Amino acid sequence: MVVPNPLPLPERIRPATLEEVVGQPQLLGPTGILTRLLAAGHLPSVLLWGPPGCGKTTMARLLAERLNLRFTPFSAVLGGVPELRKLIDEAAKCAALGQRTLLFIDEIHRFNKAQQDALLPHVEAGTVLLVGATTENPSFSVNRALLSRCRVFQLIGLDAAALDALITRAATHADGLPGLCIADNARDPLLRFSAGDGRRLLVMLEGAWALCRPDPIDAATIAQVAASPVSDHDSDGEQHYDVASAFIKSMRASDVQAALYYLARQVEAGEDPRFIARRIVIFASEDVGLADPQVLSTCTAAMTAVEHIGLPEAVYPLTQATIACATAPKSNTTKSYFKAAEAVRAHPGATVPLFLRNAPTQLMAELGYKQGYVYDHDAPDHYAGQQCLPDVLLGQHFYVPGEFGFEKDIAKRLAWWEARRKPRA
Repeated sequence: MVVPNPLPLPERIRPATLEEVVGQPQLLGPTGILTRLLAAGHLPSVLLWGPPGCGKTTMARLLAERLNLRFTPFSAVLGGVPELRKLIDEAAKCAALGQRTLLFIDEIHRFNKAQQDALLPHVEAGTVLLVGATTENPSFSVNRALLSRCRVFQLIGLDAAALDALITRAATHADGLPGLCIADNARDPLLRFSAGDGRRLLVMLEGAWALCRPDPIDAATIAQVAASPVSDHDSDGEQHYDVASAFIKSMRASDVQAALYYLARQVEAGEDPRFIARRIVIFASEDVGLADPQVLSTCTAAMTAVEHIGLPEAVYPLTQATIACATAPKSNTTKSYFKAAEAVRAHPGATVPLFLRNAPTQLMAELGYKQGYVYDHDAPDHYAGQQCLPDVLLGQHFYVPGEFGFEKDIAKRLAWWEARRKPRA
């Protein structure tokens, strides 16, 4: 009886050399930066930044083998400073005997500042060659001192060609999946559900193979083993901000299809619907504004609805508000506030004209407060035409109406008022 290999497929068929790593030609191709550094015999401490399942751990192991270094893995999630110091002490003893150490820290972004600072002198002194792996942007998650001592190399999610190469390896490797066969209708969902994650691809492939063998793997089985596709979006990492940014920019571009996609991507990944609703309300004022004033009412009503009903039904008001924003005429004239704020900073004490001031006491009235003020509703057309800016700011324009939607009517009214505005005495 043949005893099955207890190791999962991704472990059994790991690349044996750097040349076998798929999907990272910018690093390991003939002219890749790591290829050139290795050829020159110079590899600094590095941070490998990329999505899950793109080969960061495998690459670190193979770099240690290529450079004939001790490979010492360490998890930033499971270990603390005492364990880290113990490993560094061992590395120092080995270095004294002529054997250098490659210290691989997985999920280095999970280290706090104290843990990262503990690495600094040893990285700087060369006690260890640090290779850190992170799924988060190092410029956000790694402190500046450690970042300055490392080269950052960005890995990319595996494309279809790289994923196909992994399937071929699984079928042909001695420890792979003997007799592996995939139906034509199953290859596309397999690649799609993998979402660029090689490890996920191989885990799904092994599960589907176990269910289907000796028959070909079909699309229904792929859907079954995929369960719920994994999104690379999260609630506080870089993908959180990337997807939120894409959502806003799609609405701004009036691309309603893309806006709905990024809305769904956030919701399906477990994003707080109140966060999405707040962003939509901000957009309604910042990017639609007075081109369609009703959109803000729609979006604030949607935010209230989301607060009261929650998911899953909250997708309806969120969708309504998203469509309203994406399909509305656009105007960013609400940013006129910032021009007014600049004027305030330039003239913080600009004198309020006397005729605009309140006169609650007899003394104020005798000093000319409120004198000359005309109540607009008593004037013809409900317009007295008085200029209200401080003298030092007369003639400045903070708000200039846009050319679309409701603001075209506002522009006409402003022109009518401006033509009848009276010069100040």
